[in-house]
Amino acid sequence: MLKQIPILDDIYFGNTLLQWMIAVAIVIAAFLIGKILMWISGKFAKRYAERSKTRIDDIFIDMVEEPLVFALTVFGIWIGLTTLNFSAEVQVIVNNILYFLITMAVAWVLVRFVDALVSEYLAPKIEASETDLDDQLLPILRKSIKISIWFLALMMAASNAGYDIMTILAGLGIGGLALALAAQDSVKNLFGGITIFTDKPFKLNDRVKISGFDGMIREIGLRSTRLETLEGRMTSIPNSKFTDNPVENISSEPNRKVVLQLGMTYDTDDAKMQKAMDLLIEISNSNPDTEEKVLAGFSGFGDFALQITCIYYIKKGSDIMATQTAMNMEILKQFAANDLEFAFPTQTIYTQQA
Repeated sequence: MLKQIPILDDIYFGNTLLQWMIAVAIVIAAFLIGKILMWISGKFAKRYAERSKTRIDDIFIDMVEEPLVFALTVFGIWIGLTTLNFSAEVQVIVNNILYFLITMAVAWVLVRFVDALVSEYLAPKIEASETDLDDQLLPILRKSIKISIWFLALMMAASNAGYDIMTILAGLGIGGLALALAAQDSVKNLFGGITIFTDKPFKLNDRVKISGFDGMIREIGLRSTRLETLEGRMTSIPNSKFTDNPVENISSEPNRKVVLQLGMTYDTDDAKMQKAMDLLIEISNSNPDTEEKVLAGFSGFGDFALQITCIYYIKKGSDIMATQTAMNMEILKQFAANDLEFAFPTQTIYTQQA
């Protein structure tokens, strides 16, 4: 019936209009078949997968639905193009494009499947871990896996298209070397970031001191780390600084050591000096936020005071400022109650009368 329509016999690019219509119909049919398979998957396959004990089948069905439609469409394009007549040169180009699309479809399935496995199995374990560094590392790992799969897919597609992969890789190697030489600082920071992730000298929200900066770690990236100083300013520090300079992790200290220097008046006798030292030990031991390893001693004779040194330790997790305030208030109270006087700068002048 269609052959009786004259316009269908018109030639376009070496094929009749009827042949082009048949080819397009095959592509559309393949696309519709893919959509029907998606509907069947949603209706029946997912229900069966939900009843199974493993999650692998659920993940696979969810991840391959869209790539499957794409793959079937590509297959339909291939079948449709086989019904057409092309010159040898055009046929080579068409085949290369089809190989490329098929390779990309397979890569798409792999990327989505691996990403789903990471989300389903690896991410929950990382979220349950104590450290926050692996939470920072997970997005980088995901991107690295995806980039690797797409890169291998492009290399395979280039190989199927007849290109010499070794030549391409050699060109990429030379270009990468030139890029590395032009961006040495960036590469150094990149390796610094990897070192932070592997060695774990600190974690998020730790207080550290580095290169004159003192503050809390708020974000760890591959190129730089963001630190919030004690003044509330956000500072970006290149990761190379953490490998080239010593890092003091204040949050990792088991306790906070406090050295307290007190000066007593020179009219304080030995009994009162001993009483002052005993009071310091008693006050520290009675404070619930300090550890029971306090030291107090008569440390020297100053210019205007008898010096007592008291060393005590604030427990990890306690409020440092509040504990020091409580200690100082109690010292002030107890010393006043026991008639122990603090010295202040004084100067005695002797005059000689002729």
